[in-house]
Amino acid sequence: MKQASFIMHKAGEAVVNYRMIEAGDRILIGLSGGKDSFVLSHIMHELQKKAPVDFKLECVTFDPGFPEFGLEKIASYAALQGWNFHSIKLDIAEILREKNFENAPCALCSRLRRGHLYRIMDELHCNKLALGHHADDAIISFVMSYFRGHGLSTMGPNVPAQNGKRIIRPLILVPEEKIIAFASGMNFPVAGICQYKKYLDDNGDCQNCPKTCSTCISSTKCLVTFPRSVVMTEYSKSE
Repeated sequence: MKQASFIMHKAGEAVVNYRMIEAGDRILIGLSGGKDSFVLSHIMHELQKKAPVDFKLECVTFDPGFPEFGLEKIASYAALQGWNFHSIKLDIAEILREKNFENAPCALCSRLRRGHLYRIMDELHCNKLALGHHADDAIISFVMSYFRGHGLSTMGPNVPAQNGKRIIRPLILVPEEKIIAFASGMNFPVAGICQYKKYLDDNGDCQNCPKTCSTCISSTKCLVTFPRSVVMTEYSKSE
């Protein structure tokens, strides 16, 4: 498949240029159940077969406890692929109600997920966490940072985390349209959506500047030059 070859090439380029993988690494893949994370997991396992160095992979899914979330579907798919699979379950809706964070669910949910991911990394002796952010995500992060007054920055491709761990983003040079094209032919299971999605669509950051984000992402020139220039800057900051 043409899209698979393109994504493999770009992921390999990112892994080499940003030194994401080294011999002996144990990498935990965040398998959320969305298309990006499924594609990431497939690409990482293909890279594992072809890489000149030996590294181990584990997959983990964070189950937020929403009634429509299909953890079993994700687990079954992972088993079919032969992936090492783990899950973390929390009742996010109840925690958000207790903490009075229902109007800002992402902030608390993100902190909870990250904390539990670090915990399972310790349990599995993983030193790196691989996330499925792609080039469009990097562009949106850049725009959001600017509008929030945080300066010109975005998510880095290989950044330090707590206790010597690192977060890597192998798909950081891949446009989302390529991921969508690849995923369309893969029959990934439908895991469900966040129950706060409608609220966030109506009130989140992208609602405040959708035209700006859309213009950036739809620009071919931006997609070609942005990831290499700004992402390299973020990588340099983390060194």
